[in-house]
Amino acid sequence: MRGRQQFSIHFLQYLDPQGKLDLPLPEWITDTPLVLAIYENMVLARLLDQKAVALQRTGQMGTYPSILGQEAISVCIGLAMAKRDVLVPYYRDAPAQIIRGMSPAEVFIYWGGDERGGNLNGASRDLPICVPIATQLTQAVGVATALKMQGEEAVVVVSCGDGATSKGDFMEAMNLAGVWDLPIVFVINNNRWAISVPLAQQTRAATLAQKAIAAGIEGLQVDGNDPIAVYEAISKAIQRAREDQQPALIEALTYRLCDHTTADDASRYRDADELKAHWQEEPVLRFQQFLHQQGLWDADREKAMQQRCQQVIDTAVSDYLALEAEPPSAIIDYLHAFLPYALETQRAEILLKDNAIKSQGDRK
Repeated sequence: MRGRQQFSIHFLQYLDPQGKLDLPLPEWITDTPLVLAIYENMVLARLLDQKAVALQRTGQMGTYPSILGQEAISVCIGLAMAKRDVLVPYYRDAPAQIIRGMSPAEVFIYWGGDERGGNLNGASRDLPICVPIATQLTQAVGVATALKMQGEEAVVVVSCGDGATSKGDFMEAMNLAGVWDLPIVFVINNNRWAISVPLAQQTRAATLAQKAIAAGIEGLQVDGNDPIAVYEAISKAIQRAREDQQPALIEALTYRLCDHTTADDASRYRDADELKAHWQEEPVLRFQQFLHQQGLWDADREKAMQQRCQQVIDTAVSDYLALEAEPPSAIIDYLHAFLPYALETQRAEILLKDNAIKSQGDRK
């Protein structure tokens, strides 16, 4: 008969909220281009986020899920992954998708309600954005199973929010990953809110990372506003998954400085003082302060980088707004690889009606 087991969850943080060091830096920090890429991609993500919210508020885009304050997690996911790996994202992962080849214009196109935005330039085997809560987790396990069966040295990275950890899909996916020793890394963006439900009303667990224990896989909690800790944890987990077929769960502690989406008003349920306090911990300024302290950054570099990023966003907005609308048949075109007969006839009828309407308009 087995005795009682004891477990612990490690917490990783290198930078305090002022960007000062709490631990000796990891070896990869000497890779200055990588370090600067982390910062620039976080700034780009924030500018894209601001523009997306502005487009929605002015009626030029659909509902959008902001990533304000959570940029470090998705950026470090994107930079830590190899090209041959597979990203299974959720709806706050635009930064990782952009790093892996999706254009900023495609982000706007997708949230503008156009499926062409999910095409990823047609050059990636990453999965598209998942809006339903937690369903991407079991899909990611399926992808990881296929990669293992095919003998590929590729890893799946799948992300979710803290709310998804309350769904059965979450535990089912982790359990199977543990039983089958799958090359997969689960990353939780714990921004403390599942829409209007605070974390304390979701679980009595001291951490979300400890849920990995029940699945027999490694669980780690990191400061999600510390890009060094996030990159270190994710890159090491990917390495272990690739070399040893060992899955892992990473809980990245951050805070949602925005509404859940542009359809939400967080001021109805969130204390203003709580929000103000968490602004002191956000990742972009924290990492900028670290770069200054390390002698890697100055005002001139900041100005040039801001101009580069703004130009990228301006071009993306222009491309998005210039895109011609798809025909009404697009509501069917993205449902199946091969349309069943019933949908073929419906599609034909839609196009006939659309052509008739256009003909009437031309005669006027």
